[in-house]
Amino acid sequence: MNKLKCIDDLVEEFKNQRPIRGGSLIITIYGDAIAPRGGSIWLGSLIRLLEPLGLNQRLVRTSIFRLTKEGWLTSNQVGRRSYYSLTDTGRRRFESAFKRIYAELYPEWQGKWDMLITTQLDNELRKVLKKEFEWQGFGNIAPGVMAHPMADLVEINNTLQELCVTNEIIHMKSEMFGSHTSASLKQLVHECWNLEQLSKDYQAFLDRFRPILRALDNQTDLDPEQCFLLRTLLIQHYRRLLLRDPRLPEKLLPADWVGTSARVLCRNIYRKIFMPAEEFLSATQETADGPLPEPAPHFYKRFGGL
Repeated sequence: MNKLKCIDDLVEEFKNQRPIRGGSLIITIYGDAIAPRGGSIWLGSLIRLLEPLGLNQRLVRTSIFRLTKEGWLTSNQVGRRSYYSLTDTGRRRFESAFKRIYAELYPEWQGKWDMLITTQLDNELRKVLKKEFEWQGFGNIAPGVMAHPMADLVEINNTLQELCVTNEIIHMKSEMFGSHTSASLKQLVHECWNLEQLSKDYQAFLDRFRPILRALDNQTDLDPEQCFLLRTLLIQHYRRLLLRDPRLPEKLLPADWVGTSARVLCRNIYRKIFMPAEEFLSATQETADGPLPEPAPHFYKRFGGL
């Protein structure tokens, strides 16, 4: 088995950061690796999975307890063993959060916008709604008006229902007249979405992971555990960037947008390592019914096809 120093260095770098965010890493592992394979795992095998990343047993148990309390996971006791599965709400949240990670590159934009008018809400509720929709990529284009050029209608409706404000929000569709890329529109995008900081963070991602892709090229017989650790940290880094990426159409982004390069890099590394990583999961992880089931068919559609 070929072990690569650059992957060991990445793992060490992660282990040395403070604080280590256990809950965030467990969400990455469930979303990336466990959800497509049944969504349930024995706590003991999860603890062993996280040990090489610097999470001790106490931190894993505390993080799992917190995720259970927050409604992401539910536990099932069989004898002395605890098995943790995704709740229905947790599964929906995972699908919503992770589908943007594995989606294909920018779909074609037709010049349409979703607009949410929030002036009917009191200030506290408006703040909550603003935070939720900023997470979905909406920008504030005027006081009480949020907009996005490629919003997910299902996500919008689910959020409005969860916050019980469906009848108080005015949701409109608008369509561009004239050029989809006028100077004034680009200026609006510049003012409403902070792309400068995001661009710097994407560049840091490229600088960190490009040497790893080069090291993987022409390698055969990769170490399965290293592949799993790399895949987990790759998605952990990329997921945290995407949480702040408004996912605007390519036409509205600056020329040579680094987010595109970061996406291609993430996809290329993932395609090289996913199979050995899956072998490692099959060999080490347990459910209440025995080994992990095989990945669901949709797993192989990630990044436009693995």
